[in-house]
Amino acid sequence: MEQAYIEEQTFDKVDFSEKPLARGDYEYCTFVHCNLTEVNLTDINFLECTFTDCNLSMANLTNTAFRDVAFKDCKMLGLHFERCNTFGLSFRFEDCTLNYASFYQLKLKKTSFRSVQLQEADFTECDLTSAVFDNCDLIGAIFSNTILIKASLRTSFNYSIDPETNRIKGAKFSWPAVAGLLHKYDIDIAM
Repeated sequence: MEQAYIEEQTFDKVDFSEKPLARGDYEYCTFVHCNLTEVNLTDINFLECTFTDCNLSMANLTNTAFRDVAFKDCKMLGLHFERCNTFGLSFRFEDCTLNYASFYQLKLKKTSFRSVQLQEADFTECDLTSAVFDNCDLIGAIFSNTILIKASLRTSFNYSIDPETNRIKGAKFSWPAVAGLLHKYDIDIAM
């Protein structure tokens, strides 16, 4: 089957659950107000694309490539990013809802999460070296054997990170959210 090559195209208010996205490469494309809910994005490559105010909840990301992709104001519930093509994987998120997303075992060095809801997100065995979590809600997020070296969580909140099972050397935290490093001890911390 022939693969599509689409460059510098804007997709505005397209419902891809009714009209599937062609398999292939999308380079420098912009997706605005698009519905990609439960859409099969298998084997599609997004290169330097931007998604704004789109719904990608429960989309199938098997072997999907995201290389230098920006997501802004997107709803992205329950996505399994660990199924993506990991070669050159890089993206950034701003004002998005990524609840129940899984980043299991991914290398996400320097990834930027700005004003993102990451409730119940799974970062197990993820490399988040120098990642930035700016004003993120991490309630119920899972950090297990996660590398958070030099990561910044200064303005984020509701996280629970065990320093004994995660690498946090040089990570940046702020008060009072830093108490999330002590949750496992079930102690009362007065302010």
